Amino acid sequence: MEILEWIRFFIGSFFLLFGLLLFAIEMYGVYRFDFVLNRMHAAAMGDTLGISSCLIGLIIFSGLTFTSLKFFLVVVFLWFASPVSSHLLSKLEVNTNDKIEDHCEIQDTLLNEEEKEG
Repeated sequence: MEILEWIRFFIGSFFLLFGLLLFAIEMYGVYRFDFVLNRMHAAAMGDTLGISSCLIGLIIFSGLTFTSLKFFLVVVFLWFASPVSSHLLSKLEVNTNDKIEDHCEIQDTLLNEEEKEG
């Protein structure tokens, strides 16, 4: 039984360390990139995968309890909320920045969406 405890400890530690490594890479990407859409992409992907990895490690540490169910529900919520919020923020940036074409290629459908509505 003690071997299973050690295996669970090493797997949980791996997930926690992997999540912390992803957070470090994410922070480097956020400060390295110049354009706001690149920063948002690095932050959203790093947050979603990093937090999920850390919470999976905590689920493994806590075992099959009610606490692990709550951690799992937080992971599911973050999988939906983080990409949606970053998508809405990036769409706001595309629609409000007049000089967006200087930094990246934008499809005409995104830029002309307001002209078609109004």
